[in-house]
Amino acid sequence: METTSQNLDSHSAGIERLIDANLNRLGEGIRVIEDIARYVHDDSILTPRLKTLRHQLQQAHNPQRLIYRDIENDVQKESIPSELSRSSLSDLIIANFSRTQESSRVLEESFKLTDTTLSELFKSIRYELYALEKIYFNPN
Repeated sequence: METTSQNLDSHSAGIERLIDANLNRLGEGIRVIEDIARYVHDDSILTPRLKTLRHQLQQAHNPQRLIYRDIENDVQKESIPSELSRSSLSDLIIANFSRTQESSRVLEESFKLTDTTLSELFKSIRYELYALEKIYFNPN
């Protein structure tokens, strides 16, 4: 039976790829929400909070991780029909809040294997996203 450290070493490339993909997904989702808050709603409360969150992601970026990026062989890079259709701005926001919260959770769990400080960062980002979603849909 492999020890945890041997198992982690044998999966480290996949973990780095997982982290890279979720950092991208999280940043992109936050940017969509931020731009809607900024350009559609002129929201001076949500916009800077979202920008701050997006900038916090820089703490986890590592250019060396890019060697693990494998877009060509991604087994799920094709969109499914539900990802291609949004019937309202609200649907777009819901989809992107969900995307960001899920990515934050994946990063929180993944960094438990390598860097607990970053794990805690992504836990706090996830909870901030929950709070911002509530503010977006219930501003008063």
